[in-house]
Amino acid sequence: MGGLKFSGGEQPIDKRTSYDVFGNNAVAFSDSFNIEFGLALYPTNPIGYIIRIKNTENNRIYNLFYDGQGSNLSFKFNEEGKSNLITANMDKEELLNMNWFKMKLSFDLKNDSIKLTIHNKTFSIGHADLPDPYYPVVLFGKSDFIIDVPTFAIKDLSIGNKEKYMFPLNENEGNVVHDDKGKDVGIVSNPEWLINDAYHWRYQTSFKSKSVAGANYNPDKKEIYYFNRDSLIIYNVRSNNTQTQTFEEKCPVELILGTNFLEPTNNKLYSYEVFFEDTAYKGATVASLNLDTYKWTGESQDQLPTQLHHHGSYFDSSTGKYTIFGGFGSMHYCRSFFSYDLNDKTWNKLDEFSGDFLSPRYFSSVGYLKKTNSIYIFGGMGNESGEQIVGRKYYYDLYQVDLTTRNISKRWKIQWDKDNVVPVRGMVILDDSCFYTLCYPEHFSASFLKLYRFSLADGSYEILGDSIPIRSDKITTNANIYYDAGLNNLYATVQEFDDDISSTLKVYSLAFPPITAQELKSFSKGKNNNTSTFLLVIIAGCAAGAGYLLYKKRKHNVTQEDVSTLTEPEKEVKIKTTSKANAIYLFGDFEVRDRRNKDITYMFSAKLKQTFCLIMQYSAEGDGITSQRLSDVLWPGRPTDKVKNSRGVTINHLRKVLEELDGIELIYEKGCFKIVANPALYCDYTRCIEIISAENVEEYRDELVSIVVRGKFLKSSDHQLYDTFKETVEQKLEPVLLIELGKCFEAEFYQTTVSIADAIFSIDPLNDVALAYLIKAMQRMKMNEEAQIRYQSFVIEYKKIMGNKYPHSYQNLS
Repeated sequence: MGGLKFSGGEQPIDKRTSYDVFGNNAVAFSDSFNIEFGLALYPTNPIGYIIRIKNTENNRIYNLFYDGQGSNLSFKFNEEGKSNLITANMDKEELLNMNWFKMKLSFDLKNDSIKLTIHNKTFSIGHADLPDPYYPVVLFGKSDFIIDVPTFAIKDLSIGNKEKYMFPLNENEGNVVHDDKGKDVGIVSNPEWLINDAYHWRYQTSFKSKSVAGANYNPDKKEIYYFNRDSLIIYNVRSNNTQTQTFEEKCPVELILGTNFLEPTNNKLYSYEVFFEDTAYKGATVASLNLDTYKWTGESQDQLPTQLHHHGSYFDSSTGKYTIFGGFGSMHYCRSFFSYDLNDKTWNKLDEFSGDFLSPRYFSSVGYLKKTNSIYIFGGMGNESGEQIVGRKYYYDLYQVDLTTRNISKRWKIQWDKDNVVPVRGMVILDDSCFYTLCYPEHFSASFLKLYRFSLADGSYEILGDSIPIRSDKITTNANIYYDAGLNNLYATVQEFDDDISSTLKVYSLAFPPITAQELKSFSKGKNNNTSTFLLVIIAGCAAGAGYLLYKKRKHNVTQEDVSTLTEPEKEVKIKTTSKANAIYLFGDFEVRDRRNKDITYMFSAKLKQTFCLIMQYSAEGDGITSQRLSDVLWPGRPTDKVKNSRGVTINHLRKVLEELDGIELIYEKGCFKIVANPALYCDYTRCIEIISAENVEEYRDELVSIVVRGKFLKSSDHQLYDTFKETVEQKLEPVLLIELGKCFEAEFYQTTVSIADAIFSIDPLNDVALAYLIKAMQRMKMNEEAQIRYQSFVIEYKKIMGNKYPHSYQNLS
């Protein structure tokens, strides 16, 4: 877990990573010492220096050079500027598919020899003329004039003999490296802390298909497959290389859902459709693609009695049988097992199951554990009768199906008090302790996939990592999860359909084992800093608490004072602006209320508020804001290393605050920070944009008015970084309000007319169209004195801003 990744030649020189292990600390070893670490290599830049070992007592320097450009991986241990001492050529495929492998440099000062151990091979050199004692300065990556650095990562670093210096490299931010006791020891520049990859899903790539397509992952070849009838896209998760293979003859199966499975023994991909509504269809229902020749073979024309959307499945390579469970079709939920035999090329319904009743369902997660020869079925939705018209319920239960005895046993059922969710088709189950799967509330258009780890014993669970966005409007939309033991990664595929035909496939990765948000925070703390950190937290908490009490008192007083001086119609408007739970308000005073309706605005410092609004703005207008743009706006002119640290701290704090709300996530995707929210969260800004973008604004007019009467958009936010956001919103909002202003007056909704006019004045204080409707509406409500006061206030403001007298009299407007 964890580790430090080095940026190399793919980055400008000043962005490459440099790590001084001991920093300003002097160390010495007698007799012998070892430098041991786990090493991971990346194809981004496969050539350069990994490590240099200096000696403070002489000018001799050793270095380890890596060259991964050829058919083998070559490591050369050199005396810098003099000669090559050891050359080690290693099997490229073996090491790259391991992700992490062991590296060890052994300096035997007594016997004057050096050994280099890579994975399971050792190379050595004698007569090295080594001093005893040795005063090492250990440098990884860029150092001095050595700027040729490959892209690599190290973890679990230890240096010493009987007495070792241990460096877990589990930091998640900053430039200070701690030893295993929490002491500040080393310094690193431009680090990429890999512990973050165990929490943040890393966006890998995406592909599009204009026709129905299917997707799968082959852990043996490290390849994602995304295919339609005409072509196959192959994406290698290790090398990040993509190739497209066009078929000489198209897939024999007319793809409806794109369901498929892999048969690794013969390196084949099987595409299948269980049902065709067109009774005249006589083509193949199952076909296999040879992944060596890329030729399709029709296998079967067998069909099942009905369509089975979102069924679960598993493949048993020892028997050559592919089994599916559940699904939805023809207004029914299914509880049957069907097995396709690769040898006799037929579908067969599996009967003779005993034990507990497993209700009809779809959207279930299915996994196989060889140790127990059982499949496990988790969750989904359906009902006991199987008939859709009865209605559906969500299941949070686990069943074990023993394939030896054909017995079904219910392992557990858990209570669920959050938004209802369904799991993806697959689950990762490595042993008999737990399983992993992705779950999401499919009933929201804009939703999130979250990774859950469930105990097989009792169903207790943890949410791990951050979230993956998914747009789930179409029933064909699907996601899946895969585990690669060699690369020690989880992979998620998200396939989103626009029209049940064309789709986009997105690929994400997460380091295994994944961690919780709390675990991520714990890794960045050195033990010697705990006391001061604790005191800072206490002081900050007291200050925040005091500030919050003052804020609440002031807010209460202002509210009472305002209400006491309002006319009856205005009081009615105030009542309509009551704040909701689990909501963010950007109109008027910035306000955030958590899921329990507690006001948590005080948790947003000025910097957090700025960060949130910037990311919200860029998320609404596109794919989010790049880290560079965010840094340039929030910390202009500051050194890059300091900005990177400040940005990381700010983002982590913002994520922590947003955890108090449901239905909102701050994600990092395609190099951009992005806010993604679903309807579980109420945000007046996003709701306002939805309303003014609707075809019939009039239908939602009252709701729109209740939003804008809170006040000017980002009213108290005067920093210039908000200006563009404000201007964009106001340009969209003002023309809509002017149209509704006239409609409300014509409909004799005079109080609403006044409210809309005031909202327009918050955008354009000199809008005389709004003034005219305001005066006439007030007169209709017999508020003549108030109307004259409003007119005089407008005239004074006009004179102050324009320098001229307002050209229209009160009588002309009435």
